[in-house]
Amino acid sequence: QLQLVESGGGLVQPGGSLRLSCAASGIPLDRFTVGWFRQAPGKEREGVASISSGGRTTAYVDSVKGRFTISRDNTKNTIYLQMNSLKAEDTAVYSCAVELDPFQGATLNLDAYDSWGQGTRVTVSS
Repeated sequence: QLQLVESGGGLVQPGGSLRLSCAASGIPLDRFTVGWFRQAPGKEREGVASISSGGRTTAYVDSVKGRFTISRDNTKNTIYLQMNSLKAEDTAVYSCAVELDPFQGATLNLDAYDSWGQGTRVTVSS
């Protein structure tokens, strides 16, 4: 059974950085697309970044392009989200998710994802 556990969230000042991790157990992630999503208070969940199974393609929401980087370490069965130049509007609960249809490209479409983690909270505030 697939389990996803996020970590790395916390409180950071505007302009700061955080690295989120999504550790998977139960299946090898190397053949699956993985995405990071976030949900801010009072807002709908949105796709932030996605990476294909081989890591060749990525996708980012416009608001984080140039600031966030998604990567994967298949040897550790872990996906990362490096977040730099954080802004107050990045405050949200961040969750990772896996698309269980193998060998697909990167996508920010929430409906494509089948398994979700519980999330880690990121607060950007001075």
